[in-house]
This record gives sequence, C-alpha cells and structure tokens, in this order.
Amino acid sequence: MLDKRMIGLLLAIEESGSINQAAKQVGLSYKGAWQIIERANNLSPKVLIATSTGGSKGGGTSLTAAGQSLLKLFNRLELQHKQFLQQLNQSLADDPDIMLLLKRQVIKTSTRNQLFGKITAIQPGAVNTEVFVSLKEGEQVVASVTRPTIDELGISVGGDAILLINAPEIIVVSEDDDTYQFSARNRLTGTVIRVQHGGVDSEVIIQLSSGETVAALLTQRSAEALELKVGTKACAVFKANAPILGVL
Repeated sequence: MLDKRMIGLLLAIEESGSINQAAKQVGLSYKGAWQIIERANNLSPKVLIATSTGGSKGGGTSLTAAGQSLLKLFNRLELQHKQFLQQLNQSLADDPDIMLLLKRQVIKTSTRNQLFGKITAIQPGAVNTEVFVSLKEGEQVVASVTRPTIDELGISVGGDAILLINAPEIIVVSEDDDTYQFSARNRLTGTVIRVQHGGVDSEVIIQLSSGETVAALLTQRSAEALELKVGTKACAVFKANAPILGVL
C-alpha cells in the first residue's frame, strides 16, 4: 500500500543505503521493513528497491529509477492531497452515510502473498473454471474458481487481477530437484533471498526474476533438509485451488 510509512522507508533507504539502518530510522523491525519492501516491489509495475550482495562493503540496498521517480511524484502530490482531503472531509461531514460506504470499500487482508497480473485466458470446466493470470515477466499462474464466480466478479480476458495465496499453501522444492512429480499446476522459479527460522517453522522468501516475491511457510526441519539459504535456486509450487482470485 502506498502510504507514508512506505514512503518514509524509501526515503530512509535512499539516505542510508541499508535496510537495517532505514528500518531503525522509521521505527520498524528488520523483518517488517523487508515485508514492506517485498510488497512494494510486488505492487509496482517496475521494481522500486534493488538489493546487492558482496563487494567491498558487503552489498547494500538502493532505489531504482522507478523508486526515485515515485518519491519525486509523492512530494509533488502531497500538498495537493492535503488540500483535497480538506475539501473531502467537509463534504463527508455533511453526509455520514457516504463515509460508512467508503469504509466498507477498504479491504485489508492478512494473506502473505499478493501477486498482480493480467487475465490472459479463461477455460471453463464441468464444475470449476480455470483462470490464467500472467505476472510481470510472463510467469503464468492458474487459479481455479467456481463457474458462478466468473459472472459475479465480471472476470474477463485482459482484466487486471490480484492473487492471494497463503504461505502454508506453497511447497518449496530445489530448482534442480527432479526426484518428485507434482500434480500442482503452478510452479514459480526464483532465488531465495531470505530465510527466517522460528524454532519450529521457517519462512522462506523466493524472489522471481521480475522482482516479485513469494513467501512460503514450512517446517524448519524441511528448510534445513533442502539446504535453503540466500542465493539458493528454488521453486514455489502450489495447486490451482490455492490462490484466491480478485479483480481490480
């Protein structure tokens, strides 16, 4: 979500070149800052924040050209936004029913993974319908929905879509592991950029070539058995009925 917290984090990253330092400046935990960065990169048509490893300084974090452009745009719009809100608040004060309606339109979700793309195909079936969604760099995700849902949501080819996928729904496999065959329709390949062990479970973040990220939750024993670490090539595998499909 484009808010002051995210903008503040972008500004801090631009100044410090470090996620750790930027998180401290804006009062976030290191993990919290990473989650905002991952969501920002997923939401944006172009990656906003780039990370590097190695080098004489051990790598760092910087804004891409798109990230810098966003900051400039935000600064220009901030004053106009304040003026607009003043006028809007006055109008809403005169009609409280409109305020209630707007509040109901704001939907927040705890789903860890939120991917955006274009609907490229719709394949009806006897019971369910498969909807094909193309991500930023052409990776394809298949979501299975009921036939009435197509009409209820107005799903059509060319429309913008959001895919919500819970982290436990995702199976992680090594990219070069062809030992197992999966019936799951979806397989997104990328690089592990973060592993967070929690004693029992582990959260693994896989970055796709587009800069989008997918979070998976698996047991720590499984993560260790797969030898998952930063830089490891891995695949996020999930069934077609795992994504919750929404239209924008």
